[in-house]
Amino acid sequence: MRTAKSDSKERQTMNEALKIPEVGTGYDEQRAIQPVTPMSLIEIAVGQNADVDKLAKLMDLQLRWEANEAKKAFVSAMNAFKANPPEILKNHLVSYEARGQQVSYKHATLDHVCDAVTEALSKQGISHRWRLEQTGAEIRVTCILTHEMGHSEETTLMGGPDDTGSKNKIQSISSTVTYLERYTLLAATGLAAKGDDDGRLNEPAMDTLQVHLDRIVGSENMKQLDNAFKDAFKEATALKNTRAMLAIMTAKDNRKRELQKDEPKATVGTYGGEAL
Repeated sequence: MRTAKSDSKERQTMNEALKIPEVGTGYDEQRAIQPVTPMSLIEIAVGQNADVDKLAKLMDLQLRWEANEAKKAFVSAMNAFKANPPEILKNHLVSYEARGQQVSYKHATLDHVCDAVTEALSKQGISHRWRLEQTGAEIRVTCILTHEMGHSEETTLMGGPDDTGSKNKIQSISSTVTYLERYTLLAATGLAAKGDDDGRLNEPAMDTLQVHLDRIVGSENMKQLDNAFKDAFKEATALKNTRAMLAIMTAKDNRKRELQKDEPKATVGTYGGEAL
């Protein structure tokens, strides 16, 4: 394990081996007062015909130094981005019927999010892309932010195909991918869309609704689904938020059908003494 003491000793050994002169000993004064970097040491080593082992150690030191500088540049760029973040408004209304009642909410579309975020990120030298993976019914989307100096950071979310409405299989997968791309980008940049969720002014908002829905969709078995549903429904009930309760029940029913396809003999969970 590397420590500050071992790194200091390594630098001291390299300096001695390379015989770097001190200021005031006839060495080029202008060069001597410049910060010593791994690259400057490599230049000196090459000039002194250093052996391959010394050059390899210096190259390793240079790569670690560059990675650290790139990370610092990324952090600085993200701080500048967050100091003047773009405003993202919810521009699309979704409405559908569930259990005989109308469920509706607003969200920011992916193109709307990208237009706002991409421009602001690019001003700070940051670009974004997504990596998609699918294992069985699980869809995993990773948003990768990369600074022009090379440092990258990733944010991953996962979920099952969105089979609400009359979507076919491909549309169900596409819907989930679009949803995950939108929210991984927002999560990676620390942003949130602004605007009324669905115009419900007389119901207490359930700020954690999306977290609960993601947990329900990501349940891998009936036990996980049971626990996720109970936690979500209990919170929605305490808030007396009927639309959130309907959204939770709809998500639970959809995930239950998916799990039953994979595990036809699985034991169904219960809530309040009744089958899910």
